[in-house]
Amino acid sequence: MNKPLLAALSSLAIAGLGATPAVAAPHTAAKVAAKPAAVTVNFAGTVSLSNCSGSVIRFPNSADTDPALVLTNGHCLETGFPAPGEVITGQSSSRSFGLLNASGSKVATLRANQVVYSTMTDTDVTIYRTTTTYAAIRSSYGISPLTVQDTHPTAGSAIKVVSGYWKRTYSCNVDGFVYRLKEGDWTWKDSLRYTSACNTIGGTSGSPVIDTATGKVVAVNNTGNEDGERCTENNPCEVDANGNVTVRQGINYAEETYIIPACFTTGNKLDLNAAGCTLPKP
Repeated sequence: MNKPLLAALSSLAIAGLGATPAVAAPHTAAKVAAKPAAVTVNFAGTVSLSNCSGSVIRFPNSADTDPALVLTNGHCLETGFPAPGEVITGQSSSRSFGLLNASGSKVATLRANQVVYSTMTDTDVTIYRTTTTYAAIRSSYGISPLTVQDTHPTAGSAIKVVSGYWKRTYSCNVDGFVYRLKEGDWTWKDSLRYTSACNTIGGTSGSPVIDTATGKVVAVNNTGNEDGERCTENNPCEVDANGNVTVRQGINYAEETYIIPACFTTGNKLDLNAAGCTLPKP
C-alpha cells in the first residue's frame, strides 16, 4: 500500500451514423473541431488526514444541503486495517480533516461524526460523514466538493493524483486496468494502473485520482510495488483472469470509484441494497 505516513516513516527507519454532410458557407474557412480544454485541477476540496490524504466528495445526485462526505482509503481508517472480508458501516468517528484551498493552504478543520463505509475487500475505501454540509463549506470558504464520476474510467486518460497530505500533485495517464490486484491478505478488483510518472509515496494514500478532462474523481490512490516482491504487503501483484501473475516494480495503482454513487440515496445515505450497488456488504 501507499502506506499511511507513520507506517511509511517506520519502514524507512527500519530499513455519427446517417448524418447529413455539412456544407461550408461561401468564402469561409472550414472549422476544425477543437478538443475540449482540460479542467484546471488544484487542491481545492482535498483534505489532509493525520497520516493520509483524502477529498471532500459528492455524488451526481447529492444536494447542497446534504452532509459533506470525505473519501480516503480503507487502510487509512483510524481504527486499523479492515480484515479481509470485513465491511464496516455506521461506526462512530470524530476524525478531523484539514480542508485545503486551491493553493494547498489549510482553511478549515472538518470533523467526522461517522464512518459511513469502510473496507479493504474488492476495493480500498473509507467514506466519512462530516458534521457540516456542502452549502456551509461553500458559504464559509468558497470551496466546492469534488464530484465522483459514475462511469468507468478510460484507458489512456490524463489524470492527476492530488495529495492533501503532501500538498503535491502527480500527473500521468491511466495505463490500464487490473483484473485482480493482490497485496498480502487483500485482493482488489478492477484496479487502475498508472503510467510510471505517478510515483506516489507513503502519505498519498487516499488521494483523489482526477480525470483532467472532466475534473471528476475516477479512483482513489492506494498502493504500489516498492521492492519487486510478489503479492506481499507494499508489493502488490497483478493477477489476470487465468491466474497468471505479473509483478511491476515501481508501478502504482488506485481503486476505481464509479461503483460508489449507486450505493448512496437521498441525503447521502448509504443503501447497500440499492439497485446497481455492487459494493461488498457486511
